[in-house]
Amino acid sequence: MTLQASLPTRFKRPTLLIVGCGDVGMRVVRLLRGRWRLLALTSSPQRAPVLREAGVVPLIGNLDQPATLARLAGMADAVLHLAPPLGQGESDTRTRHLLQALARKGRVRRIVYASTSGVYGDAQGARFDETRAVNPTTDRARRRVDAEARVRWYGRALGASVSVLRIPGIYAGDRPGGHPRERLARGTPVLAAGDDVFTNHIHADDLARACVAALHRGLPQRVFHTSDDTELTMGDYFDLAADLCGLPRPPRITRQKASEQMSAVQQSFMSESRRLDNTRLKRELRLKLSYPTVNEGLLA
Repeated sequence: MTLQASLPTRFKRPTLLIVGCGDVGMRVVRLLRGRWRLLALTSSPQRAPVLREAGVVPLIGNLDQPATLARLAGMADAVLHLAPPLGQGESDTRTRHLLQALARKGRVRRIVYASTSGVYGDAQGARFDETRAVNPTTDRARRRVDAEARVRWYGRALGASVSVLRIPGIYAGDRPGGHPRERLARGTPVLAAGDDVFTNHIHADDLARACVAALHRGLPQRVFHTSDDTELTMGDYFDLAADLCGLPRPPRITRQKASEQMSAVQQSFMSESRRLDNTRLKRELRLKLSYPTVNEGLLA
């Protein structure tokens, strides 16, 4: 049963609150405009006119300032939580503040939370589904595990249906910084084949469609690998992108050289290898990917 079908007559056009309405959030807006009443939390008054023009009611508030979130209680039937945690610590205070505000009135029936596939840590290239236990190895991933636990607890305690989307690398040609051509143009190296890692990808448009599918069809307390069908190592991905863009392939370096030349954050992305099984995404959410592999997506 969809959310619309389960709502009383006065809520036949349900209200969605988007928290973190950036690039992906605006893609969701374009998909739902006219069918849902759309609200978006923003900490920037300057962004309000952009949201209004897109058909979204802006709500000024800051996830780092709980007192500014009081008006969120009772405003929405569903919440799409796309906001990242702060950049330090092992817990996600932003998600805690958001859920505390929403809990003051129990109107929210459904929450979709955008997490990361980084919660698994290094799987040494294994291919696996959502039943695999999380194993975060960085504070960045631990914050996401904390947020996942908080939204799922909220769902159980207050009777809201929660979907957690574990998302890998997001790309799109029209997404700021979302195409590998910028990295290729800089000549940033990738790992040599013997040291390389498997990475996973999702086109921003397919991610937005997955968010909408989860709002309508996500089963309670369910995790979804929101990834396409690509199975490439990081180096092969950038080689493919270079060939499609007519740019030189990136240089290959050893892991030892990478440790000397790259930042800790860059190295962390090169230290985890995994392949996500997306069967549940396609079977339960019935999502037919517009860009099933990066071959199609990079050309779009």
